[in-house]
Amino acid sequence: MSFALPHLTNGWQVDQAILDENDKVVIIRFGHDWDEDCMQMDELLYSIAEKIKNFAVIYLVDIDEVDDFNQMYELYDPFAVMFFYRNKLIQVDSGTGNNNKINFRITDKQEIIDVTELVYRGAKKGKGLVENIYDHSTKFKY
Repeated sequence: MSFALPHLTNGWQVDQAILDENDKVVIIRFGHDWDEDCMQMDELLYSIAEKIKNFAVIYLVDIDEVDDFNQMYELYDPFAVMFFYRNKLIQVDSGTGNNNKINFRITDKQEIIDVTELVYRGAKKGKGLVENIYDHSTKFKY
């Protein structure tokens, strides 16, 4: 479903998407359009886009095509979902140790809706870090 969500094809478009939105959370999925994990995340984001349209917008960025942010945001995983509000990165503490981005697979629609709503409410209050109500610290056992 990556074709159904808007793609940003250069660094300027990414910057403008983050800068121009003042009232909504900007969700950007960085990754590869051909990657299976990325496709599943795109499917999930597409399925919730209509439900969160009042407080969030979703964009996709292929990190091979737009590599301006790879080093800045440490984009080395198959995909990374990041949240911005009023030109500020909103960190999400999910218990994984990496608060800058969500780089693990989420399969539940309600979970990503809740996280987006949590980010929106926290960002409106001026918070730069919100604590996820879903704990992923013990989800993956290595």
